[in-house]
Amino acid sequence: MRVFYRRIMPAKILDGKSCAEDFEEQLKSRISNCTVQPHLGVVIVGDDPASHVYVRNKIKSCERLGIRSTHLEYSSEITQSELEDVIHSLNEDTSLHGILIQSPLPSHLDEESLTDLINPKKDVDGFHPINLGRIVQGRLDGLMPCTPAGVMEMLRWANVDLSGKKVVVIGRSFNVGMPQALLLSSKGADATVTLVHSRTKDVKSECLSADIIIAAVGIPEMVKPDWVKSGCIVIDVGINRVEDSSHVRGWRLAGDVHPDVAKTASLLSPVPGGVGPMTVAMLMSNTVLAAEIQHQ
Repeated sequence: MRVFYRRIMPAKILDGKSCAEDFEEQLKSRISNCTVQPHLGVVIVGDDPASHVYVRNKIKSCERLGIRSTHLEYSSEITQSELEDVIHSLNEDTSLHGILIQSPLPSHLDEESLTDLINPKKDVDGFHPINLGRIVQGRLDGLMPCTPAGVMEMLRWANVDLSGKKVVVIGRSFNVGMPQALLLSSKGADATVTLVHSRTKDVKSECLSADIIIAAVGIPEMVKPDWVKSGCIVIDVGINRVEDSSHVRGWRLAGDVHPDVAKTASLLSPVPGGVGPMTVAMLMSNTVLAAEIQHQ
């Protein structure tokens, strides 16, 4: 049996890499039972280095699992109408089951309207209004946003009982915070959820009352140790580049949670190596699900 944590006193570190490995083993059996090979199309625009790293990691995951991938790369000068034509073409390609537009896009492109153009059955990011709306209805058998779904899988894997627990979600983005709150409060999870945002009067006091904190706000090390009560479970979704002259690169990666929270929390997801691997794993799962839906 795989151990799901590494020991730090007093927190246990929730190992997203091990969780993703276990999840992928289960996914392989679904892939072998597919009547077609799942096929993911990834669209990337421009030359943002971080985006290209993310895309390479997604393609490697496809290769590891036996999922076919097509990498479509375009200049940052592509127009909105040209990219719309690309999406229409991918929608019509019956051999392609999933479409992912790598974010961020250049500022002249309207990412929201492009997302709306994707066939909801091929929306493996889970951002289409139809797929987000299904979560509101409690219909959780479709394509869901990868990061919130990954967090739910991590908590399940770590045997965290959510029923009746007070969960504070920090951040109300449409792709993480809002769907995360809905999934946590859905029937079967049954958590009591508080959604904290920039207009919340006293974020610290809300966090101190929480049994579980999920930080997804994009502010480096915002959640301080004195915001977290003893024994709280803390999931850090954030990943931020912070200038640090002590590192050879001149910067380091930091989450939304201060590292010293490990001294107070009972369970903490690290950055990197926490939620990130599970986000990619859920993208693979959505791609397989999209193939299953389109060929059932």
